[in-house]
Amino acid sequence: MKVLRALLVALLLWLPLQAAAQQTAAESDAYQVDTGDSWVDAQLQDINRYAERYPDSFLDEVARYAGVSRGYIAALFQTHGWQAGDIYFACFWSKVTERSCRDSVKAWSQAVPEEGQPKRWADVVADMPVTPTNLHWRALRHAIVASHDHWDRPVTLDATLKAQLGDRAKRDRAATEAATTRDR
Repeated sequence: MKVLRALLVALLLWLPLQAAAQQTAAESDAYQVDTGDSWVDAQLQDINRYAERYPDSFLDEVARYAGVSRGYIAALFQTHGWQAGDIYFACFWSKVTERSCRDSVKAWSQAVPEEGQPKRWADVVADMPVTPTNLHWRALRHAIVASHDHWDRPVTLDATLKAQLGDRAKRDRAATEAATTRDR
């Protein structure tokens, strides 16, 4: 009976966290992002939709590949109501600029747009200590493609990305070769 009671209490404590973790369709539909790169913006909107159905996979991806504590990003997602696309951008932008995800989160949280204007990542990035370069944007775009590949989610590449990364089969071969080389 004690075990059953303990399981029931654990379940009751766990369910609200699971409900809070869900990115809803309404949130994703309303999500507007402006990084200054329309391709990145479209992918972040798609990432929001992905996180609706697979919040754990989303959190695992950001934790593993952006090098951020899963607990930290889960708190942003579940407790603070951050959009999945904003979490992804904050953490991966920090990775490509060799900063802490907390730096991007802090910058976004402290940003105050002009009255009547939406908050924009383009403005936040411009005010951060590292001046954005094409190499930063390229690394971010490559990370987004890699995440879509990890999730086995289709991604439409623009001409530049096609030239840099090739089609999915070519990217898969390169990943397999890199893993084989790394395992030696």
